[in-house]
Amino acid sequence: MSFTSTANKRAEDVTGAAVESWHLLDAGAVAARLQTDPARGLNAAEAARRLEATGPNEIEEQRRRGPARIFLAQFADFMILVLIAAAVISGIVGEPQDTIAVVVIVVLNAVIGFVQEYRAERAVAALRQMAAPAARVRRGGQVLSVPAAALVPGDVVLLEAGDVVPADLRLTEAAQLKLGEAALTGESQPVEKHVAALAERELPLGDRRNLAYKGTLVSYGRGTGLVVATGMATEIGRIAALLHGAEEIKTPLQKRLARFGRRLALVVLAISAILFAVGLLRGEPPVLMFMTAVSLAVAAIPEALPAVVTVALALGARKMVRKQALIRRLPAVETLGSVTYICSDKTGTLTENRMRVEAFHVDGRTVPAAAPAGGGPWPLLLRALALNNDAVRGEGGALLGDPTELALFEAAAQAGYDKAVLERETPRVAELPFDSERSRMSTLHPADTGIMVYVKGAPERVLPRCTQALTADGARPVDGAAVLAEAERLAADGLRVLAVAYRTLPARPATLDPEAVETALTFLGLVGLMDPPRPEVAEAVALCRTAGITPVMITGDHPATARAIARRLGIVAADDDDGVITGPMLARLPLADFEARVEHIRVYARVNPEQKIKIVQALQDRGEFVAMTGDGVNDAPALRAADIGVAMGRGGTQVAREAAHMVLLDDNFATIVSAVREGRRIFDNIRKFIKYTMTSNSGEIWTLFLAPFLGLPIPLLPIHILWINLVTDGLPGLALAAEPEEKGVMQRPPRPPQESIFAHGMWQHMLWVGLLMGGVTLLTLAWAYHQGSENWQSMAFTVLTLSQMGHVLAIRSERESLFRQGLLSNRWLLGAVLLTFVLQMATLYVPALNPIFKTAPLSAAELILCLVLSTVVFFAVEGEKWLVRRGLLYRNAD
Repeated sequence: MSFTSTANKRAEDVTGAAVESWHLLDAGAVAARLQTDPARGLNAAEAARRLEATGPNEIEEQRRRGPARIFLAQFADFMILVLIAAAVISGIVGEPQDTIAVVVIVVLNAVIGFVQEYRAERAVAALRQMAAPAARVRRGGQVLSVPAAALVPGDVVLLEAGDVVPADLRLTEAAQLKLGEAALTGESQPVEKHVAALAERELPLGDRRNLAYKGTLVSYGRGTGLVVATGMATEIGRIAALLHGAEEIKTPLQKRLARFGRRLALVVLAISAILFAVGLLRGEPPVLMFMTAVSLAVAAIPEALPAVVTVALALGARKMVRKQALIRRLPAVETLGSVTYICSDKTGTLTENRMRVEAFHVDGRTVPAAAPAGGGPWPLLLRALALNNDAVRGEGGALLGDPTELALFEAAAQAGYDKAVLERETPRVAELPFDSERSRMSTLHPADTGIMVYVKGAPERVLPRCTQALTADGARPVDGAAVLAEAERLAADGLRVLAVAYRTLPARPATLDPEAVETALTFLGLVGLMDPPRPEVAEAVALCRTAGITPVMITGDHPATARAIARRLGIVAADDDDGVITGPMLARLPLADFEARVEHIRVYARVNPEQKIKIVQALQDRGEFVAMTGDGVNDAPALRAADIGVAMGRGGTQVAREAAHMVLLDDNFATIVSAVREGRRIFDNIRKFIKYTMTSNSGEIWTLFLAPFLGLPIPLLPIHILWINLVTDGLPGLALAAEPEEKGVMQRPPRPPQESIFAHGMWQHMLWVGLLMGGVTLLTLAWAYHQGSENWQSMAFTVLTLSQMGHVLAIRSERESLFRQGLLSNRWLLGAVLLTFVLQMATLYVPALNPIFKTAPLSAAELILCLVLSTVVFFAVEGEKWLVRRGLLYRNAD
């Protein structure tokens, strides 16, 4: 049984009734079903009984595996098993240093995997921390403060501004109550709550205005509610259950390397067996052939590959931190290079998460907020925005209040109308607070002619009460229909529209009756507000498109607002109405129809957490690789389900950060573009290492495999093979991780998710260059052997080693010549090549090393010949790149 169903069963046990859609019932019916008295609350004995039945109001944790089992599970991967076998073989052939290196690599990978197992638990722990530590409840007729964990269904909870809602509540009282639900629903503005029952059953969470959800914040007013769900039965609890159920998916790199490791091991074992059999048939000593075969197997398996991948990703992650992107899971760096879709939350990610005045409609004209005129209605309008306003400056000058009030306050202040100054001149003497039935707010201030009344509210509630409009030519009859049409046009552009009006009274009324005060008004203008897009996001969206990545907006906000923001950012075309879909529409759409349309939809509005996961999975089912950005609790399951989850570091919730693979420290959508660029560079460099090491291994295999068929002696001893493997796969391979990005890295499309790691001519390169490398080595061996030189084996050993150094320099770019790149553009690689050269010379010319490596000093002529022959591979690969640049090679290679 799932966590959610368990919690629901507990609620049923407590009340004796099945869990309802509580928003459909009136407050009395809710109290009856919960068997509680809203005036007195539960008594202590009943609360204790229910607590025993439901358990604490906390997020439950999954049963965890023991540390030993988690650690041992890290060794079940096929590549890890191959590496362990390689370590054992290395020990058998007498190379303990190679064994130690392999063991260190295996343990390092196991430790990293072990640490990653706790990611889901940390996400759930972050959910637990969001719970309110205490709650004010009415029990036995008294108001008490009790731990939030002790709340039970039927408790009566009291809410005030600043409180964190401690459980899911059905509201029974709401006095100007507004809740900030952005973290749960994606709604950018505080939601005004009421107590009336709702008629529609399938409403999105953000539209259930008579419910308050655990973990949300009371931003204004006060209220009372009955606890209808606790613990895992709450909306946050349901999200926790989704987090528990979300499986960690493998990255494209992990999948490619897993396939690569399995195939490579089988091929290497087969070749080693053939080599051993052929040697025996030629009459070679069995012990020597066995040692040669197993040494070749050890050398051909690139045990340095996990280390190179880890180092490459770690260097990329460190570089990303400097660019304000924190990588929580190293493979995420590379995954960004495969991303084809970025599904982004709107509020706080694409937008600034604050309201701002965008436009005014005054005297028949609509103008941008940055260009208010000076005469006519403007002075009165701006005074009204400042005075009819509950925003205040707190300590340190910070503005406090409702986001809409803050936006109006700032718009007036920027035009020179400071609220504090105006209130000293004309203080507020009375007010009619805003309520949802009137949808208006009025304030009264002294004036020379008596009392000035400023009114603001919904246009459809203010305009019918206006008899005239103030213009530059004085008061004129108001054209209510035209103004309402303009208000609807502004709303269609995603703006929240308020109407502002005024009237004068001879004196302050004895009683404040809205019907008497808010009538015979003079219309001043309309104000359009919006949570504006971040200024840098439009460019980031354009760069995504250039890189072949499709940006998609997924939000809990209103569809008109979402569409307007998406059009401004270039996510959806101005005339594209089919690219927008709402959560209720998505719920009614059959799965097959949705999957057929999913690649054409660019904006999802009013969606719930389950639908976000459905969207991500539908795209994944279509073969796409999906990044999901978000900042709220509601985004956490989708962040886990996506190929890579990207959370916001500043404005985001801890839950989202713990569930994500990557955190944007500056909450900047544009940072994702930098991450994509880095991801592509990292994957390119890993491909280069695989190309390098497998070509080198191929050269070694061809050298050993073909020599017997050409009538030549065994070219290399086991110690030679292991030495080449150690020095060539080590430092030069690691130094490839520091290779700068290729030119045009952001002008090419994402890698197809099904694309082989050997695509674009890579396997052809490994085949022919490996053959060439082996051929040059065998040519050196044959010449020296037939010339009667005693150093034929040392010469073959040297040519094969140095040929690999020429190869690594040539493959720094898949297209660009080394002479154009410059040797100093990757100093790490240049240093590694020089060090390898010095070490190779040491095996020849340091007397103490000659008996160990079975080598002898070469004459000057022999050394020069080896150096010349070692450059053949370098110039051959440079020629290959010349053909690639001209489109003559690998144009359609897979």
